[in-house]
Amino acid sequence: MSTPSSPVVTEAEVEALIADLVRLDSVTPWLVEGGAGEAAVAAFLARWVADLPVEVELDEIEPGRVNFLATLKGTGGGPSLCLNAHADTVGYAGWPERALVPRRDGDRLYGLGASDDKGCCAVALLALRHLATRGPRLSGDLTVACVADEEGVSLGTERLVATRRFDLAIVLEADALDRVVVEHQGFGWIDVVVNGRAAHGSAPEAGVDAIVGLAEVVTRLGAWGRAQRAVSPTPRNGATVFHTGTVRGGTDYATYPSQAVLGIEIGTQPGERLADRVAEIEAVIDEVARVVPGLTGEVRVRLEREPFRAAGHEALLSSLQAAARRRLGVELREVGLNAWTDAALMQSAGVATLLLGPLGGNFHSPDEWVSLPEAVAAVDLLVETIAGVLG
Repeated sequence: MSTPSSPVVTEAEVEALIADLVRLDSVTPWLVEGGAGEAAVAAFLARWVADLPVEVELDEIEPGRVNFLATLKGTGGGPSLCLNAHADTVGYAGWPERALVPRRDGDRLYGLGASDDKGCCAVALLALRHLATRGPRLSGDLTVACVADEEGVSLGTERLVATRRFDLAIVLEADALDRVVVEHQGFGWIDVVVNGRAAHGSAPEAGVDAIVGLAEVVTRLGAWGRAQRAVSPTPRNGATVFHTGTVRGGTDYATYPSQAVLGIEIGTQPGERLADRVAEIEAVIDEVARVVPGLTGEVRVRLEREPFRAAGHEALLSSLQAAARRRLGVELREVGLNAWTDAALMQSAGVATLLLGPLGGNFHSPDEWVSLPEAVAAVDLLVETIAGVLG
């Protein structure tokens, strides 16, 4: 097995592949109307692995929304392992002239998706190339999945777990290579709907102002959210996420508004359910309804994602930590996140899952970057981990 002084890939190889991926527009149309989707990335990757002894599948989920899968078949008898990274990106508002133009400065490569998550796609594929061409021979199957739509509603990983079965998974998201994520928060996207009664602006006795009622709800939710942030039921994951996102209501200046709607994002910790949060918000609405006669309200759940907590991952973690000791000279810290990733979908499908990735920054903002030395080290770490658990 290689030593820390002899990485399995060069920095130039890592830089070249990430740069090639950055140049390909793969903005998710779920976030940006008219976004290109992942088809160009999937086609490029199919060409990139054409010389390898792997099975390739391009799974078009919706027009232009494509999962790329490359599987290196094992000799049999070992577990199957999936490296999951996402090929889509957010939009490039604020830096359209340079987002798709990769640029190196020192140890960093800049560009849209350089870290989130095309850098991780590159790390997975370079690990696959090394194992496919230079060994060691694996007993179990290794699949690299560069999935669609993680930045949207995870169409790609939902399709992946519905159509494929894996024993183990490493979800790759830029983070920092001194740690491994073993749990994180879930979340819900929720509409808080407040109903009043429409009336002419000159007839206050006939109207019930839904916007004023919503303002009362927002005030109470703000206090509730501050109280939530002061308590962390799972210290690894930080304070429970809660913030407003959208607001709409009313029809015109001259009419009492009959409805106002607040969109919020709210987190759930491992062991909690979104239904717990909904019940708490409903109690806030009931408080307001008692002091604003005629007001009613409800909570509508738009999207729910479960929290992630690794389970059945002991053999994978043991191999990863052994590789980290040899390649990095340290054991990885086991941490959580106050964010959500596709790791939750993999684990909930019964796949023992961990999450890690190289250092990056400026996620979802101009001048996104990835650390090239950490990307190189991530390839080394994956190769040795996979050889340990599938060898």
